[in-house]
This record gives sequence, C-alpha cells and structure tokens, in this order.
Amino acid sequence: MPAPDVTYATAAAEKAWADHQILDHFYGHLPPEPRRPPMRELISTVLSHRTTHADEELAYDRMLAAFGDWPGVLAAPTPELAHAIRTTRWPDTQAPRIQEILRRIQAETGGPFDLDFLADWPTSTGMAWLTDMPGIGLKTASLLLLFNYHKPVLPVDTHVHRVAQRVGFLGPKVSVEKAHSVLLALLPPDAETLFNFHKHNYWHGQQICFFLKPNCARCPLKGFCSYYEEHFGEVTAEALAATPAKWDPTAWGKLPH
Repeated sequence: MPAPDVTYATAAAEKAWADHQILDHFYGHLPPEPRRPPMRELISTVLSHRTTHADEELAYDRMLAAFGDWPGVLAAPTPELAHAIRTTRWPDTQAPRIQEILRRIQAETGGPFDLDFLADWPTSTGMAWLTDMPGIGLKTASLLLLFNYHKPVLPVDTHVHRVAQRVGFLGPKVSVEKAHSVLLALLPPDAETLFNFHKHNYWHGQQICFFLKPNCARCPLKGFCSYYEEHFGEVTAEALAATPAKWDPTAWGKLPH
C-alpha cells in the first residue's frame, strides 16, 4: 500500500512513482527481457493496430507461411500479402506499409533485415528513424526500442493512458500521443523501471482498471487514485485491509503476454 504521505492530492511525479512501486510489488518485478526478436516485434506491432492478439499472431504466421522470409514478403504481390494478413483490421493498408518498412530497413543495412544497428544509435535518432516510416507511431517505436534495445522510452497504449488519468498523474485532456513525453518526464530515465511501469500499468488496465466498471475493490492504488476518491470518497481502513496484496493467477487467471 502507499506510504502515508501519498494522498489523492499528491503531485503527479510522486503519484507516478507510488504507482510504479505498488504495481511492481502487486504484479511482481520483471527482468527487461525481449518478448520476441526485433523484426517480429516491429512487424507484429504494426499488424496489431486495432486487432486482437490472436488475429495479429494468425496474420504474422500466415504471412511467413505464404512467403517464407522477409525477402519473400518484400517481393510478394501486394494483394497477395494483403490476403495473407487478412485477419488484421486494414490488410489493404498494412500490406504496402510492411513492404515499405522492409525496403527502408534493407536500404539502411545494405541488405540484411536486421535492426540491431538501433542498439548503437542515440535514442532520439532511432525514434525519429522509426516514426518516419508508414504505420509506425510512438507506441510501436517505443515498444521496439524499450523491449529489444533497452532504451529509456515509455510506450503508452490505451490501458496505460487510462490508468494514469484515473489515478491522477496525467491530465484529463492529455492525448495518448502526448502522454509518451509527459509520463516519461515523471519517471527516472531507467529502462528497467520504464519496462516494468509499462507492463504493470498495461496489465492493470486490462485486468482491473477496465474502461467500463473498473474493479476498484481489487485495486491496490485506491489509496491515492483520483477516480476512486471521486466515485467512493476517501478510502477507508477496511477497504485497504481487504485489498489483495498480490495478483493471484490461480484465482484470477494468468496475465497476458
């Protein structure tokens, strides 16, 4: 639970840090390990836009099954590539985007489809290069740079955005895009901290802080969450005592990827 001096009126940076500390304990600290290879991380995240994880995975697998490898995907007739990734939201838009991304990677490396040059680039240079490509926004670029190259950036999706606004360390009118820089400024520029902050708040938005009917009874942030105060008043000692200390996968299910 939060330290006694973390309240509903606490400043944004202190709230953000309290959020990190509490969720780090609630969900468990994670080593900053990549969830998948860099090329897969990049292309899969592009495919994931407005698409379920299952449909994203199906599109990726069908694409490589149909064309074999990245040179094959690049050389494929664009309508055939669109058909292979048809489980995504906009396959006719995503297919030429993926091929343009592959062309730019090939041009940068002189041939290989390898993104490891990003490890040696300054963070700002890598971010600018990635976001200049079609279909790659701040979230996609940040996921790749943080997860695979341990750069001190913070991906913000709708779940992270919602939790930050409800707890009260992100203003109600701050967009998801703007939140990338606003939230980053509130936290230490440490990749492991930022990795855990992203993952834990992503899970929190998915599993507890739902868009509709958030499960506030289960939430360990209620002691300083502005949404809780607005809807239920100041937290009671009884409500705090009844709050679970850790995520229980046996009772509530396994956390997602």
